[in-house]
Amino acid sequence: MKKTYAQMTPEELRQEIANFKEKARKAEQLGIVNEFAVYERKTLMAQAYLMDPSLIKPGEIYRIDGAPGEYFKVEYLKGRFAWGFRLNGENFEEALPISMLSPLKAGE
Repeated sequence: MKKTYAQMTPEELRQEIANFKEKARKAEQLGIVNEFAVYERKTLMAQAYLMDPSLIKPGEIYRIDGAPGEYFKVEYLKGRFAWGFRLNGENFEEALPISMLSPLKAGE
């Protein structure tokens, strides 16, 4: 029976991430866009389990990795997801894996 990400050790998570990245690379080379997207999302989810959720603070604004110029205001955390709103977006609540968020640098 396969372990959940929460049950995996950091080393097992890193191996899982490496496997997903390899599968994503192969899918991209073959032009299978939807399969590539699935492995990219699985990679993000596994990476979220390597992060400390306490580093993401409700009320703060973060840069969204992979989306240049887009920012996300965190309202609350639930598990490995940050719930909130994209700034200058359509103003609907959404959840992003915490691995997609990066703190803003001074002056941003």
